[in-house]
Amino acid sequence: MARLKDLYLNKIKDEVAKTLDIKNAMAIPKISKIVVNSGVGRAALDSKKIEEVEEALVVITGQKAVRTIAKKSIAGFKLREGMPIGVMVTLRGDRMYEFLDKLINIALPRVRDFRGINENAFDGHGGYSLGIKEHNVFPELISKDVPAVSLQVNIQTTAKDNNGARVLLSAFGFPFKK
Repeated sequence: MARLKDLYLNKIKDEVAKTLDIKNAMAIPKISKIVVNSGVGRAALDSKKIEEVEEALVVITGQKAVRTIAKKSIAGFKLREGMPIGVMVTLRGDRMYEFLDKLINIALPRVRDFRGINENAFDGHGGYSLGIKEHNVFPELISKDVPAVSLQVNIQTTAKDNNGARVLLSAFGFPFKK
């Protein structure tokens, strides 16, 4: 079992229920999925670059990445319908908790001039979005020659509002700005 999943089941769940004053065990918020996105930008014209970004995402998350394609053509961006424009991975279960553990304890502390993550990036429905500009904060990619990859990490919880999601993520150890 993943370390954070075990921690959630044995400690965090009770702590969150007490903090939010929830009596029903099924109403306690939990993390349902994590989606990691990476847009390739100008590299969309070069299939080799897309493959490199895809491989980098596989190494970071431990799961095969899926290419996202353009739904419509945009002439200003030299984009045609059906062209690959990004790569994404949806994590659930133990892989989700392993990635979250790596993100909180290894990757975020390695970000240059890190002072905490934004506390206002909640979407109002229990979701949190986090952007990572530097892909080299993940130790798996240090030895590999990978093009600059910026990641968008979306964490979806079962919380009904921002406060429930904030309490849950704080209990997991997210380093919010003070």
